[in-house]
Amino acid sequence: MDLKSFLDQIEKIKETCVKELERVTSAQEVDEVRIKYLGRKGELANLMKVLPSLSKEDKPKAGKIANEIKKLLTELIEEKGRALLGDLSKKRSLDLTLPGRERWIGSIHPINITIQEICNVFTSLGYEIVTGPEIETDFYNFEALNIPKDHPARDMQDTLYITDSILLRTHTSPLQIRTMLKTKPPVAAIAPGKVYRRDSDLTHSPMFHQIEGFLVDKDVCMADLRGTLTYFVQHIFHEDTKVRFRPSFFPFTEPSAEVDISCVICNGKGTINNEPCRVCKQTGWVEILGCGMIDPKVFEAVGYDPEEYSGFAFGLGVERVAMLKYGINDLRMFFENDIRFLSQFLDFPV
Repeated sequence: MDLKSFLDQIEKIKETCVKELERVTSAQEVDEVRIKYLGRKGELANLMKVLPSLSKEDKPKAGKIANEIKKLLTELIEEKGRALLGDLSKKRSLDLTLPGRERWIGSIHPINITIQEICNVFTSLGYEIVTGPEIETDFYNFEALNIPKDHPARDMQDTLYITDSILLRTHTSPLQIRTMLKTKPPVAAIAPGKVYRRDSDLTHSPMFHQIEGFLVDKDVCMADLRGTLTYFVQHIFHEDTKVRFRPSFFPFTEPSAEVDISCVICNGKGTINNEPCRVCKQTGWVEILGCGMIDPKVFEAVGYDPEEYSGFAFGLGVERVAMLKYGINDLRMFFENDIRFLSQFLDFPV
């Protein structure tokens, strides 16, 4: 075969390949054209087998032209394939018969739901919501709250210290001090926020949420505290929920009490279907918060006259309330971001 015949045949291969590409309508047909003309046993490969029979002078010319045509056909085939895929994509995007894609709607976290519900109760009573830093000084977290240097709450096993005098707050009670230092009585406020302690198990977390509440005015007494907390409990749980106060001790309140409510799981019966209630341990009561009348030494630390003013304070764990309210038995579920758990709170309005 001479050079002219070689060039005529390779030009014919190019023309027939281009015509077939114009007629194809699917990606499969494009692949068939590629195999037919550019495959290992395709027409171009078969023609290249005659190159050795050409003269020494014609081989470089024939090889160069063959490579150019192979490159051209490769580009045309790839371009045709991309065009068909693009058309298919457009057709799909305009197919109005396809069902719509359902988007997953996020839910408010149960901790935030509980915080908002608690805040709503107290703001309806005239309480102000206050916030403050999570990194606190020893003065606000301990000293001003009448917690002496040797108190167990200062122990490294409980408190996460940054320096000797800087720490992650262990409760939201420092906001009581910060608020009273810049506000003259009467004052009523609640302080929701994160707190930190060295603790971690089924019912404790190194980081959890707490709400501190306090009220200061003239002639405030323990009966005011009891009435306020009874109102709160019955609005958060149920109007038939019973409340009882047990004597306790806190450095910043005197007298102090712990508040129990009738078990919301077994309705205060101590049993469920003749089986012992695991939440209240058959007592019919569960602890919900701590409280008391503000200690006069706390008033002295903020410049209030304890002879003129009195007040009460209380603190509760938000996770504790949420677990009782929604029947959750493992605290860690609040922090694992499991969609199966969180999606159960889609229908809880705030």
